[in-house]
Amino acid sequence: MHIHIVKRDKLPLWKKCCFYLAAVLAALVLGGVVLLSIGVNPLEYYTRMFTMGTMGNPIAYRVFENYLKDFVPLVLTSVALSLAFKMRFWNIGGEGQFIMGAISAAFVALKLGPSLPNAVTLLLMCLAAMVVAGLYGLLVAALKVRFGTNETLLTLMLNYVALYVLIFLGETKADWNFFLREDSVRPVFASFSDWVKFPAFSLGGRFTLNICVILTVVVGLLVYLYLKKTKQGYEIAVVGDSAGTARYAGMKVNRIVLRTVFLSACLIGLAAAFKVGTAGILSTAITNDVGWTGIIVAWLAQLNTVAIFLVAALICVLHNGSVAAAATFSRVDSSFANMLQGAILFLVLAADFFIRFRVVITKKGGRDNG
Repeated sequence: MHIHIVKRDKLPLWKKCCFYLAAVLAALVLGGVVLLSIGVNPLEYYTRMFTMGTMGNPIAYRVFENYLKDFVPLVLTSVALSLAFKMRFWNIGGEGQFIMGAISAAFVALKLGPSLPNAVTLLLMCLAAMVVAGLYGLLVAALKVRFGTNETLLTLMLNYVALYVLIFLGETKADWNFFLREDSVRPVFASFSDWVKFPAFSLGGRFTLNICVILTVVVGLLVYLYLKKTKQGYEIAVVGDSAGTARYAGMKVNRIVLRTVFLSACLIGLAAAFKVGTAGILSTAITNDVGWTGIIVAWLAQLNTVAIFLVAALICVLHNGSVAAAATFSRVDSSFANMLQGAILFLVLAADFFIRFRVVITKKGGRDNG
């Protein structure tokens, strides 16, 4: 008996969706088995988790506002990473680029916020974060095209460089360090929320929608159109399929790589500016691991811009909901969401394999198709 893998004919969209849905349901079943093993009712836990504790909660609007504060930087970072990944440039440096963007945005807020109008300060924060984060990513791209360095390794190492810069700023009490409060004996980051803040709009009742949510949707739409309707977007797809083919077609591959990586890192910087401008303060945990989680979101969504919004929404529900559920079910740690997220990723990748290929089992005297 011989077993071999055969490339499957292209499946219709509804069948692909069924495969992915089955993978997610299987992950939930596995999670349910774990919950049962520790004496927790899976249905009750999942109900609490997927509603994020809003059922019967008099301040449910606050829960949703906090949910959107996590959703915005995650989805924007995921969209940004997908640009580089489509070109097969493995930008693992989302964390570092986010941190550098956050530091730059906080720099502008602390230095210029007290003397400039709110709108001008916010605009300068976004521009500074985008430029600095873009240059941080561009450094790796330049080394890649000039010397053929490994971008995965370099972006990974630069994450820690940025992290330790942030820690240094947060722990060094000195006259020059304006990032810290002057009136605190302990090193504490200074708040700038009194003079710099992204505006929010009331949608009736007490719920308010931050403008960053609207801007993120606009950016997502622009990226979608950029990839689908422009020459530059087509070039990214060609380089991703085959750099050799792109060169043969007369495309300037190195220029495309530099441009796309810079744009990818710029958008991560914009996500950082949104996060810092909304929080009103810098912190050593400012990223909330969006650089790492964004990689998972981008791959689960198959680098599709629209799907990234849906997957990011699900991941944020898992994280926020697990915190709410942990408050009710003391036996389950809030990190249960990370395990569930890992199971979903593994099973979705398995489903993707069976979407692309089929297993053929050959026997003596005949053949069975798996």
